[in-house]
Amino acid sequence: MSTTSHTTVTESAVQAALAQVDDPEIHKPITELGMVKSVTIASDGTVGVGIWLTVAGCPMRETITNRVTAAVGEIPGVRAVQVELDVMSDEQRTELRRGLRGDAKEPTIPFSEPGNLTRVYCVASGKGGVGKSSVTVNLAASLAARGLSVGVLDADIYGHSVPRMLGTTARPTKVDDMIMPPQAHGVKVISIGMFTQGNSPVTWRGPMLHRALQQFLADVFWGDLDVLLLDLPPGTGDVAISCAQLIPGAEILVVTTPQQAAAEVAERAGSIALQTRQRLVGVVENMSWLELPDGGRLDVFGTGGGQAVSDSLSTALGASVPLLGQIPLDPRLRESGDGGTPLVLSAPDTAAAKALIGIADRLGTRARGLAGMSLNISPVRK
Repeated sequence: MSTTSHTTVTESAVQAALAQVDDPEIHKPITELGMVKSVTIASDGTVGVGIWLTVAGCPMRETITNRVTAAVGEIPGVRAVQVELDVMSDEQRTELRRGLRGDAKEPTIPFSEPGNLTRVYCVASGKGGVGKSSVTVNLAASLAARGLSVGVLDADIYGHSVPRMLGTTARPTKVDDMIMPPQAHGVKVISIGMFTQGNSPVTWRGPMLHRALQQFLADVFWGDLDVLLLDLPPGTGDVAISCAQLIPGAEILVVTTPQQAAAEVAERAGSIALQTRQRLVGVVENMSWLELPDGGRLDVFGTGGGQAVSDSLSTALGASVPLLGQIPLDPRLRESGDGGTPLVLSAPDTAAAKALIGIADRLGTRARGLAGMSLNISPVRK
């Protein structure tokens, strides 16, 4: 068999193939990121590709190797692909960071920049135990399944649970002063739980909470997100106030249960919008009822709480705060959280999953842009 066809492989063809390979964390071509170290072509059709990794312990090294091998292997005439991995120098990492984030000495929060198109939703609740984190991760997974670029920031510093619910134990990768967030089910995620040992508690006061949230928003490379969800701690404390200060354009999504006592507390969480001048996107009622085998419903926690919160907040704010959906009580929702695969992915045909997908549809169909977003201003009389 002639080897003439093998020698027709050109470096330009290899570079063109590599340009189709995206870094799995940054989601940009490795050629654009300066990650291609070298290309060699042997007469027998073997192509050697040298790749610069950002750090020695890069968790995506195998994924990058597989992607490069597959892309180059499709070039006519290529018989084998050999990938050699090396590690960027400090100077190269600094250059990469500058290329992604610019030359600003202090990192800025992209979501508070004028013209930023990311929809930011702060998922809030008046009290704990209403399923706020479950709602957050399922909405994130559902939005990502629609093809949107989605991130979740676990802002519940003391009670962080998002990594477990999304089934990830991965640690963030640090590139210079930039943090690359792990991904799970197509969702970028960051949590203080990724920086602590085991199940160690976090015992911080207000200023440290503010600084942690600021770092998660500014130092993490989120990329061009369509939607960012923040899982807030219960109540209207330090983190809720910091969110309003750091990302004033963020919108609030209130989660409650049908129980009247929980609804009253949820109203307080939503009413923070009166002080922060943020927009309330709507109310989600969780644990609305238990569906019985005979098709009936058992109102375990009462009825009407979600609608009561919606009506009360609409009156208080003078604008519509709709009840976006009611999620039935389903043990599988809890089981999916413990197992690390959101219910909308593991059992999308269940009533609870359909309700969550419906809420995600209402949030996801809102066009990216500034229309309808709060400008954080209030009228002033002269």
